[in-house]
Amino acid sequence: MIRWLAGVIGLSLVACRALAADPVEIRVGYLGLAGIKSKLSLVEQPSENDGIAGARLAIEDNNTTGKFLNQRFFLEEIRLKDGEDVAKAAMALADRNGFIITDLPADALLKAADALRDRKTVLVNAGAIDDRLREQDCRANVIHVAPTRSMLADALAQYLVWKQWKRWLLVVGSHEADKLYADALRRAATRFGAKIVQERVFEDTGGARRTDSGVTLIQRQMPVFTQAAPAYDVLVAADESEVFASYLPYRTWDPRPIAGSAGLVPTSWDAAHDQWGAIQIQNRFIKLNSRRMTARDMQAWTAARMIGEATSRINSGDPKSVFDFLKKPDFSVAAFKGQRLTLRDWNLQLRQPILLVDGRMVVSVSPQEAFLHQHSELDTLGVDRPETKCKFN
Repeated sequence: MIRWLAGVIGLSLVACRALAADPVEIRVGYLGLAGIKSKLSLVEQPSENDGIAGARLAIEDNNTTGKFLNQRFFLEEIRLKDGEDVAKAAMALADRNGFIITDLPADALLKAADALRDRKTVLVNAGAIDDRLREQDCRANVIHVAPTRSMLADALAQYLVWKQWKRWLLVVGSHEADKLYADALRRAATRFGAKIVQERVFEDTGGARRTDSGVTLIQRQMPVFTQAAPAYDVLVAADESEVFASYLPYRTWDPRPIAGSAGLVPTSWDAAHDQWGAIQIQNRFIKLNSRRMTARDMQAWTAARMIGEATSRINSGDPKSVFDFLKKPDFSVAAFKGQRLTLRDWNLQLRQPILLVDGRMVVSVSPQEAFLHQHSELDTLGVDRPETKCKFN
């Protein structure tokens, strides 16, 4: 009995010493651009803290779990102004943080990744949706949480084909991002059996829409622009530049649904999403930020939670160890989407369901049940293993 008591006391002393030890500090940087991109709709203007607000909430969640594991998470933010050196900023963050969540355009992200190529710093892309970042321009030190254009386009195409709306009138904006989205939509149409009956280009002339006669002009312009089209089931718009798509619903020549950049929109997250416990995070986010959670917020939240989940599972904050674990098949993260999310090992893209929303409700969630895959139905969205062009150096 005396020996047993001595052993219990010894274990208690060890536990007390462990609890008394300084917590392991896991430092996370956030690298984005200063300013916000204006939207056509006044009710959809993004907040100054769009994205970073989600990361802050995730850091709180990580610290809640970290209390039991003697881990403490910190978040440092840098916002780049026009002309500032993204590589220099990334290296400055890397000096103090083992992980960096990025919300950058594709070229800027590549500069940051290349600047940190020889360091242990892990970059997590929460903003850029360009497929090339996961394919021909993939980098071995970048994990991608934001869905790709091809994932978004495939999610939309699956639903439209499931509805038997297989004849598409494709309207494409005149900017580069619009053309990239159009490429993804064409690929999705071919992949899932839809037919683009005609394509039209909406040229951005730079005219002001918010004038006294703006509604009248748009009401006259959109029917004329969409008339005399071959028979089609749905108009699919590729307008990432926010020039024309929001003006299409209820204004086309033929009474047809709108999808793509307006109407039925594919997205990683929406304020209307309330399934699988999502109402819980929605309410917590509103309480903290006095606004609703956007897709960019949720992508940043997921990025920070992946770091928190991995560090808790391996009980280490070492960036290399965390990165290695994130890439393993037994890693997954819960993100209120009905199933746990994992990484594709061929391009480090996070598998995830895509919501299809109409601005007020979640209409559906892809992948649709009719589209099967030998490994994971989530891999029916985006570039699959046999198609990948990614070759990590």
